Amino acid sequence: MKMSTAGRTTRVLTHACLALAAGLTVAACPVLVGAAQAEPVPVAPPLPFPLPPAPPYLDQGFYNPDPARVAAARPGEILAARQVNLANFNLLPLNVRAWQLSFRSNNTRGEAIPAVATVIVPHRPSPTPERSLVSFQFAEDSLSQNCAPSYALQMGSLPNPLNSVIALEFVEAQAMLQLGHAVVVPDHQGPNAAYAVGPLGGRITLDAIRAAQNFEPAGLPGAATRTALWGYSGGAIPTAHAAELQPEYAPELNLVGSAAGGLMADIRMAVDYNNGTSTFGGAVLGGLFGVAREYPEVARFIDQHMNPLGKAIRVVHEGQCVALQFAGFPFVNIKGLFDYPGDPMRAPEMQPVLDDLTLGRRGTPTAPVYLYEAPLDEVMPVNAVNNLYDTYCKDPNAKVAYTRELISEHGIAAASGAGSAALWLNDRLNGVPAPQGCTNRDVPLQILDPGAAAAFANAVGQTLASALGMPV
Repeated sequence: MKMSTAGRTTRVLTHACLALAAGLTVAACPVLVGAAQAEPVPVAPPLPFPLPPAPPYLDQGFYNPDPARVAAARPGEILAARQVNLANFNLLPLNVRAWQLSFRSNNTRGEAIPAVATVIVPHRPSPTPERSLVSFQFAEDSLSQNCAPSYALQMGSLPNPLNSVIALEFVEAQAMLQLGHAVVVPDHQGPNAAYAVGPLGGRITLDAIRAAQNFEPAGLPGAATRTALWGYSGGAIPTAHAAELQPEYAPELNLVGSAAGGLMADIRMAVDYNNGTSTFGGAVLGGLFGVAREYPEVARFIDQHMNPLGKAIRVVHEGQCVALQFAGFPFVNIKGLFDYPGDPMRAPEMQPVLDDLTLGRRGTPTAPVYLYEAPLDEVMPVNAVNNLYDTYCKDPNAKVAYTRELISEHGIAAASGAGSAALWLNDRLNGVPAPQGCTNRDVPLQILDPGAAAAFANAVGQTLASALGMPV
């Protein structure tokens, strides 16, 4: 595999920058650190039909490579690559070019971790001279690495009715492919399936973008690639955190916009909102267990203060995919599962982590933002998103568009808002600048927006056509 001229140039500059780092601060070269692939890696061929892919727990050589090799790599550096066959609903083949990349990322403590992403490139030409890239974060919402999209999207993966959200959301990712953009899908929960940890997912998302841009078969123009982020619900969490982290963590990326819907902007408000009152309270509780996988202080707090009923529920939640997270334990009294003397969400030892998980504390994203939320959302409190909008818009340079969908709930808004989000992202990826300033609006249904219904119908129709072998 040959390296592009841009890749060779970036490598030379990176090595020069690192050589100078002995006498300068690392901040002297912020754009280059982690931006280039040291050496191209061989690409393994796809599995021959009908050999099914191995689930991640049986594929640890790819998902959890040698820790020393991971630590020696730069964030976003590719460690292994292989071609894969993708399918809708496990069996209906998708006629695209697709690969999986194993790469290095960082956890919230700055430690090296392995991560995996799926890179998808359509056959149809790009609408612009150089192809753009969408990073699509699925609502994985799971506590098992085997629920990760890298496995669930593959042809021949084991059907899992508890992981149905990924199959449904894949239509939205394909909408961007049908518009001519490449798509990268990170396993944003990381090797420990740390569900609902936005700062971790944000880092993995940004490093997946770096890896996709460094992967020559994808044909992207490197760090100059126009790149956008999209996610809903559990996928909105890493999306929004990545948008906030990008100016500091990955400033070399040409991020042109992010779209986040059904967003959990404040975990304290989400727990308060769902505590004993929501049919989806189990999903928020599962998120708390996911947070404990990334933050040792939360794990210690749970071990010390969760009562026997809470620990029994945790055993059931562990290792489960999204459907059980949402359907299990409706109306659960989350705070009642603790024997802490007072509100466990206000315990002093929890506050630094909860602050880290709260959006808006890192400042306003420098790239334009599109938010959409249903005031009647039964799991994500709209007031937290209202507060986030107000926080962002204190910045005079903010570019934020916010839509509240008045007669929807969490699931309806996911489908109704997809067309408008795709059209907004498509404009940014095609070079149309976002309007200056902040705007917000209330609408009955976003699918009534001009062009939104047609965009949604086209995505569904094209997905059905692809099942008959039509190239995307």
